[in-house]
Amino acid sequence: MPDLTLPDTIDLYRLMRLNRSLEERLVNLYRQGKIVGGLYRSLGQEATSVGSARALEEGDVLGPLIRNLGSVLVMGYTPREILTQHLARAASPSGGKEGNLHFGRPERGVVSSISMLGALVPVMAGIALAARMQRRRTVAMTYIGDGGTSTGAFHEGVNFAAVQKLPLVVIAENNGWAYSTPFRKQTAAKSLADRAPAYGIPGVSVDGNDVIAVRDTVEQALAKARSGEGATLIEALTYRLGDHTTADDASRYRDDAAVAEHWKDEPVGRLRRHLTQLGAWTRDDEERLLADCRVRVEQAVADYLAMPPEGPAAMFDHVYAALPDDLVEQRAAAIQGDGDA
Repeated sequence: MPDLTLPDTIDLYRLMRLNRSLEERLVNLYRQGKIVGGLYRSLGQEATSVGSARALEEGDVLGPLIRNLGSVLVMGYTPREILTQHLARAASPSGGKEGNLHFGRPERGVVSSISMLGALVPVMAGIALAARMQRRRTVAMTYIGDGGTSTGAFHEGVNFAAVQKLPLVVIAENNGWAYSTPFRKQTAAKSLADRAPAYGIPGVSVDGNDVIAVRDTVEQALAKARSGEGATLIEALTYRLGDHTTADDASRYRDDAAVAEHWKDEPVGRLRRHLTQLGAWTRDDEERLLADCRVRVEQAVADYLAMPPEGPAAMFDHVYAALPDDLVEQRAAAIQGDGDA
């Protein structure tokens, strides 16, 4: 991949800003009772998702987790698709059967996240193994939180990838908190990257709030994987500025002064200041970008509001390859009942 140009850097900023604007609107919709299930924000972690996904090449496969909205925006998913997914509409990527970022299509380079933390690591290791067996240059990449690195599935997946020298990149987002458990109580290791040598693979720590550093670090790991050098564990040091979920109140276990200090280094404002210092970004540029984000997000909301509500028959779609006879009858009855209504 060529060196990052100024237009590339501005593009990274636009993606992070869209990531944040979309989540801000999702929070409003949640408070209005329109979001089905919980909402997991990536507030403060946008650089890790956007920078890492931007390093991927066509044909690579991404496995995002709940705080990696920016990565799926990079992979081409639209605000409309994200919105309908959170609102569990039949027109959503998962057909209304799942919420938040539990969706994906292999042909679009995205594999759906798994609720059980760590479970996606062995899945992506399997994808990397299949790609190598098919003699493809594909690299698989996925994410894990600092708490998730304590799960057995994480260990098994990374160990398998290491032994098999698979083209896998695992990004451990160390955001300081595994729900309410601080990092110092999660592991005796000084860093998550320190765990990598025990598996026999490289471990690298990167400033997860520096989108350019993230992109460059991931790009190097992808190049190693593509050349047959095996897996890499990357620790992205960042901070979860928001609550764990919309059902959480982080003020019960975090110091407000510490959170305020971390706000000074949040990635969106940090890159905006960098571009401003370069003379490549003005207040007018910022206002135009914010307006563009609002238009894109509000158009997605308008599209959702214009959708007619799905009838009960939609619950049978995308569940079986071929519906059993008894469910065929139930679906027909549901369609009939919806028509009568």
